[in-house]
Amino acid sequence: MGTEGARALLERAGRLTLQTGNLLNWGCLRKKCPSTPGEEVRDCIQKTLTEWSSKIGQDLSQETLEVLECTVAQAIEKINPEERDELKVSAKLFIVGSNSQSIRDAVDLACSALGVAQLDSVIIAPPPIEDGTNLSLAYLQPYWQELENLVQNKKIVAIGTSDLDKTLLEQLYLWAQVKPSSNQVNLASCCVMPPDLTAFAKECDIQLLTHSDPKELLCEASFQEVLQESIQNVKASEWIPLWLLRYSVIVKSRGIIKSKGYIMQAKRNAS
Repeated sequence: MGTEGARALLERAGRLTLQTGNLLNWGCLRKKCPSTPGEEVRDCIQKTLTEWSSKIGQDLSQETLEVLECTVAQAIEKINPEERDELKVSAKLFIVGSNSQSIRDAVDLACSALGVAQLDSVIIAPPPIEDGTNLSLAYLQPYWQELENLVQNKKIVAIGTSDLDKTLLEQLYLWAQVKPSSNQVNLASCCVMPPDLTAFAKECDIQLLTHSDPKELLCEASFQEVLQESIQNVKASEWIPLWLLRYSVIVKSRGIIKSKGYIMQAKRNAS
């Protein structure tokens, strides 16, 4: 049945939740080292879709599910509760085609996938803005308030930002109830940390981190292309990615990555 059954399910579902599981369990990804974060995401989504669709049988393809779960069962790895205190679970969240309310969905799904009650840290990448528009505090506020609610509800311990300059980081810091604990800086756009940003971060005890993620880690066109390549004759143009979350589980004492993976959600806009 394979891709035919997967296509039938996708044509009736309203949402798709995709989980790669622990990429360190994927022999196929170990052999090939993606050169960019964007390539890694595409590879992971494609391999998950291909593996999932190959296991769809005749009986399953007759079902109608509002939310379709797409996972590679053998790669799913929950955290042993006895080891939880020895591990740091962190995530970076990329909002693609949705609003601030999706943040709760993403965090809940990440906690469920990993079998934990809370995430130690979540960094949010600035959601895409229209061309010619500057990122502002007003634009960031609803997203930050949603993160603050999750901190207050003990779903997240610490929250951080990405790609904010000194002015915007200071505005956010002064306004926020829960202060940002970190700010990621893309070293592709600046080889040296800006001195004003470094001074402000030091003064306010904000950790400055580096990253190499593109502005859009997964755009609508890229997701539709991967969907089309993975499942033959699927109506890929109906599907819009809502958000993408990348998580890592690190052994605190040794600083090594125990687990890493992606979770994403997309919705179908049927015409």
